[in-house]
Amino acid sequence: MQSLNVQLDALRQSPTIAMGDRVIALKASGHNIIGLQVGDPDFATPQPVVDVAMKALQDGLTHYGPSRGFLDLRQAAASKLSRDNDLSYDPQTEILITHGGIHAYYLAMQSILNPGDDVLIPDPSWGTHTNMAIMLRSNIIRVPAPAENGFIPYFESWEKALTPKTRVIVLNYPSNPTGAYPTREYLQTLQDFAAANDLWIISDAVYENLYYEEKPTSAAATDGAKERTILVNSLSKTYAMTGWRVGFLAAPKRVIENALKAGQNSITCVAPFIQKAAAFALTDPQVKKDVEAMRAAYARRRELVTRISHELESEKILVTPPQGAFYFFLDLRPLKMTSLEICERILEEAGVGLVPGSAFGEQGEGFVRMTIAASDEEVEMGFRKIVEWAEKQ
Repeated sequence: MQSLNVQLDALRQSPTIAMGDRVIALKASGHNIIGLQVGDPDFATPQPVVDVAMKALQDGLTHYGPSRGFLDLRQAAASKLSRDNDLSYDPQTEILITHGGIHAYYLAMQSILNPGDDVLIPDPSWGTHTNMAIMLRSNIIRVPAPAENGFIPYFESWEKALTPKTRVIVLNYPSNPTGAYPTREYLQTLQDFAAANDLWIISDAVYENLYYEEKPTSAAATDGAKERTILVNSLSKTYAMTGWRVGFLAAPKRVIENALKAGQNSITCVAPFIQKAAAFALTDPQVKKDVEAMRAAYARRRELVTRISHELESEKILVTPPQGAFYFFLDLRPLKMTSLEICERILEEAGVGLVPGSAFGEQGEGFVRMTIAASDEEVEMGFRKIVEWAEKQ
């Protein structure tokens, strides 16, 4: 029998998508299921953004566009980085428009990695960070980010994980699934470590605008960081544009030149009418107000879950409010079950869809990820059902 790609053979399909498929199937068969497994905003894309895309379609922007992305969108991305992160990027040479955050991450990894390079990735972390590196024939070294340290790796763990073949550190803050992010001081120490060991840092910042405490620091904003940091960003989460598939990469010119080649040979370009809508989203004052309203809703739901957890005082489920993103990483380790068993039983017995923490790494075992990107009613009802189920075990 003919052989297949061994890297892809070794990968699991997304557990989030798998759980979503099960939720859809159960709903279709008449079951009353509350889906709290998906990382997709429950808000519509702001209507003015949709209107701009419609006009661009009507104006004929339905053909190829520039592979780098239209200059106005690259300028909008550079302005966003200056406004929100106090970072200066040249839109001509240091910004590349991508087909969403995953494509931006792919281009970043493709630009700097060679087969056999080692990649340091915190555990727990979003599965695509690991899977993409495996697809590119790199070796993954998971760096423990234990709950007891707020899901941030102890700095000694980075030092212990370093090998002569280490090429890059991958960060995702605020984190999917934990919502955690480190201090500026921690990032500065990590950047100094990267400089001393000639490492790149790829920072997936797609949740950076969804925070509830002190604003997170960009990984490229510390002293000397920009020259070795590659920023991955997307409009998906902040602007409720997950299906539009548009993002951007910000990096030194030589990285962008490599990423441009990878982009030309993977997607050619992002759809021009989508680029026009994205440029508008990044710059329009009314859209900014819509974004703030979404974040306020997530903050309200975060407070709702926290209040209910205090009210119910369960010893079976431990709740730590996330610093950012729109997930709770619920600690059910007191139940002494695997996270997969917990999710399967909660779905079958309580009618709530969740994602097992083990999908994000060994440090996620015993945890489950619950989204608050759902209505207030679904979040409250779903969380109460989870606690009620846990108390019966």
